[in-house]
Amino acid sequence: MNSLLIFDFSSTSDWSDWQVGNDVVMGGKSMSKISSNESGHAVFTGDVSLENNGGFASIYYRFNSKDISGKKMAIIRLKGDGKEYQFRIKADLNQGASYIYTFKTSGEWQTIEIPLDKMEPTYRGNKLNLPNFNASQIQEVRFLIGNGKAESFSLTLDKIELE
Repeated sequence: MNSLLIFDFSSTSDWSDWQVGNDVVMGGKSMSKISSNESGHAVFTGDVSLENNGGFASIYYRFNSKDISGKKMAIIRLKGDGKEYQFRIKADLNQGASYIYTFKTSGEWQTIEIPLDKMEPTYRGNKLNLPNFNASQIQEVRFLIGNGKAESFSLTLDKIELE
């Protein structure tokens, strides 16, 4: 099957299109960053704080619309810290809804396979009464941690593809 590469962290050192998006947008105090480790992978690290109604940290990558017709699965190679994270996609930056899938990391390198049609629509943390993801394009991918508790985290990222 043909895979569509969304981002390969180990094949480029230019991650300038990746942005941090934390709860500070609503007054929270969570902090995070994306940096490189010795093997060239991206490391998303930080501290989630529940102060001031906060509680999440994220990194996101926006790009010109990519045609994902026929793609059924997101394949992500990563190494987590045993915590749960969300993978989120947006079909259109002008829409409020993000489509999310929560996965648990093992502490080891793993390949997460996410059926696109299992990604649920949400807006500001609330599930929407809309169908699961079924678009033929995307413009954003995001990793988010927000487990309802104050915690430090570390998620190492290698590659994001769609198949």
